[in-house]
Amino acid sequence: MITNANTETVTQSGTEIFVPLNKLKKSPRNARKTPHGEAHIEALAASITAKGMLQNLVVEPETDGEGKPTGSYFVTIGEGRRLAQLLRVKRKAIKKTEGIRCVLDTENDPQEISLDENVTREAMSPADQFERFRELSERKGWGAEEIAARFGVTAHVVRQRLRLGAVSPKLMQVYRDGDLTLDQLMAFAITEDHARQERVYENLSYNREPSIIRRDLTKTNVAATDRRAIFVGPVAYAEAGGTIIRDLFSEDRGGFYEDPALLDRLVIEKLEGVAAEVRQAEGWKWAGVHIDFPHAHGMRRAYPHTAELSAEDTAAAEAAQAEYDALTERYDSAEELPDDVDQRFGELEAEIERIDALRHAYDPDDITCGGVFVVLNHDGAARIERGFIRAEDEKPEPEEVVEGEDASVIDGVRVNGDGEIIGDGDYDEDGSHVSALDTEGEEAEEDGKPLSDLLIRDLTAHRTLGLRLALGEQPDMALIAVTHALAAQTFYRGVDASCLEIRPTSSTLASHADGIEDTAPAKVLADRHAGWAADMPRDVADLWGFVAGLDHASVMALLAHCTSLTVNAVKQPWERKPHTQQTADSLATALILDMTAHWLPTVRAYLGRVTKAHILAAVREAVGDEAADRIAGMKKQAMAEAAEQLLAGTGWLPSLLQTTRSAWLTEQPEAEQVPDDTQGTDAETFSIAAE
Repeated sequence: MITNANTETVTQSGTEIFVPLNKLKKSPRNARKTPHGEAHIEALAASITAKGMLQNLVVEPETDGEGKPTGSYFVTIGEGRRLAQLLRVKRKAIKKTEGIRCVLDTENDPQEISLDENVTREAMSPADQFERFRELSERKGWGAEEIAARFGVTAHVVRQRLRLGAVSPKLMQVYRDGDLTLDQLMAFAITEDHARQERVYENLSYNREPSIIRRDLTKTNVAATDRRAIFVGPVAYAEAGGTIIRDLFSEDRGGFYEDPALLDRLVIEKLEGVAAEVRQAEGWKWAGVHIDFPHAHGMRRAYPHTAELSAEDTAAAEAAQAEYDALTERYDSAEELPDDVDQRFGELEAEIERIDALRHAYDPDDITCGGVFVVLNHDGAARIERGFIRAEDEKPEPEEVVEGEDASVIDGVRVNGDGEIIGDGDYDEDGSHVSALDTEGEEAEEDGKPLSDLLIRDLTAHRTLGLRLALGEQPDMALIAVTHALAAQTFYRGVDASCLEIRPTSSTLASHADGIEDTAPAKVLADRHAGWAADMPRDVADLWGFVAGLDHASVMALLAHCTSLTVNAVKQPWERKPHTQQTADSLATALILDMTAHWLPTVRAYLGRVTKAHILAAVREAVGDEAADRIAGMKKQAMAEAAEQLLAGTGWLPSLLQTTRSAWLTEQPEAEQVPDDTQGTDAETFSIAAE
């Protein structure tokens, strides 16, 4: 029998009654003393709104001090549902007098049945929950938002459960059997490819860390932080049919692009568009497109040179700069610029930059026969490298004609330009007559007769000796000569532009360290080189005058740059060059080299490529024993990631990158010397940034 408790007081146990919500109270004998969480109440309210009350409340009558019923009821079982209904009243979904279906119980001990309600039950397996959510979505066609509203959870939580429900049934059973943890199952859920999930599971070793599972599942994918993904963008990739997989259980910073081949194709296509625009706008003969810069291209590179501005451009530059300076002075103290002034500043800056770009221009001949490489930069932007001349497009160097003849030597026989033999006797391979001394008499006195090759060689040998003697006595001129010799071979074709037999060699570093050419230090070096190249005269014959005309500081700077390109301190495993490495150490000490400005101990650069013992040693050295002990129990990948955070900002460097302090830097004035038992040695290993 169902009775309305509004009209009568019911005392018969087991009767189903409807009680106004405002007549229901929390029972003081309820076994649960810990309050219900807000999320739980929210979920119950959503469930009741969508599906109604699926379970009755169990209540007992409230009595006054004399044992008489007050008309209100204590909720013995269902306090959470009572609170959920009150939440619905607060949201004006129902009235506070709404009748709530209850079962009256006056026979059982309220504390016992309240305890029984919370203890004598078994929660659904999470695996069953995940699969039922998935089935509900597929059968009803509901999205995450609609399901979330019916269960009082967030749409993100629903998406997580739907993704877990999509894990391979084989792995779900392994989870049910207790051989996979929830964290491991969540790692497998990063992809919905069952075959791939199962393959990774079968290939797992003893290390089943979630990070290892995620790594193995995504190793053929491209992270959204990759430069290729940044360049193409998620919209263009998706429009081309690509799929981005997302890790709903950890921060994936944009997910993973599932089709690397498609992504590479989109990168090339976009770079080709940029290349076409550059070639059309600037007139280059060709434009090559590559994702990575082709360091082994083997081409000569031409650089822009200083160009004279036209009178019109000069006037425009002066006018723009004058207006810019005037505005700067006028608004120097202003905290915020008016919109029109800010816009004008931008226009003037653009105009000044445009005209400045005209101050350096490529030789028209270089543009006609040269080309550009359009590559993908490390930050995900297109990078344009100009001025490369292919071997087949090189213009031949003009041959130097010996005064008075155009003869040459072929197989020891001297011939003229038509191939006819001239003179007689034997000639060496340099074209010198073996018995030239015999002919230096009367024949040499004939008008117009050139000097013999042997005599020329003899005289120039004496001149060379004189040059050596004189140059060794004039260090300033030796500095110019060496700088000229290095610059001639660094910035021009051929190695015969100098009479000094100095041959600089510059080894590319790209083959030794992946991505090194795209680092910030490499960019600084490339910009420095391009700056000098732009200042070089176009004809190497004018180089001596250019170098000799530089002030001392500029000569030293040019010498330092050319010399720096010849440094090679790379240690190859098969090489045995101890003196080379010792010299490199000495050079680093003399330069006070601070590698903390050029290198950081990241997972990719170091921590992920060494043993756990090396990682712990680094943390212990830089941070301390306590920090090292905290991460000692971690798996390798997690330890490396944690160590990267701990080492950030400490200035720690591996021993190969540390610089030895010069003795003169460690020496202290006599008055400031510390006692002998605490004073350091004359040289110590140090990291400048860590001091």
